[in-house]
Amino acid sequence: MAIVARNKIGTSFNMSSMTDIVFLLLIFFMVTSTQIAPNGLQVTLPQSSSQVKLIPHVSVSINAAGQYAVNTDVLPFEQVEPRLRQELAGQEEPAIVLRVDKDVPTGETVKIMEIANRNRWKFTLATQP
Repeated sequence: MAIVARNKIGTSFNMSSMTDIVFLLLIFFMVTSTQIAPNGLQVTLPQSSSQVKLIPHVSVSINAAGQYAVNTDVLPFEQVEPRLRQELAGQEEPAIVLRVDKDVPTGETVKIMEIANRNRWKFTLATQP
């Protein structure tokens, strides 16, 4: 009399539970990651102990060489204000983020601040923690 095993061990692996976990992790990391706004110029930001979170509508960068950039486009200073008006047109609370190299003279930063004040835009000076 031959004994036949009724329970055979399956060699297949069910991946459905693993894919569920991977998709949940993917969604978690997508939701919790911060959006990084591209900048037109490489700048070394000054240090600061206080940080304010503001969703930037438009980024204005000034590097140590005195070049201006609105978002990713490098522009001469004369074209900065018209470009900002174009970028911020129709927004309820227009705001700009100033990314100024720490070696830039204060007068260059004040020029952009005056443009923001003249047009009643909010602005934030970006710093490194």
